[in-house]
Amino acid sequence: MPQTKIWKTRPTNFVLLEILGKKGDLTDDELFNQLSSEYEDLGIKDFNDILLSLEVSGKIRTSGMSRGKRRVEIIQ
Repeated sequence: MPQTKIWKTRPTNFVLLEILGKKGDLTDDELFNQLSSEYEDLGIKDFNDILLSLEVSGKIRTSGMSRGKRRVEIIQ
């Protein structure tokens, strides 16, 4: 019998904002690791889509730190 997956009741956007609210500013790698520990099937493309939608809606701000690293902060 195939193993069934249970859907998460909290959307990833809310979990990401909750992590940033608790921990403060994080790099994108740290944030991805935190989020993927709760959502095992989350890929980097999905993560970038979440970041983009939250940035466009004015909830977070991303800034480039060094090559390939971004700093993600919540806008109060």
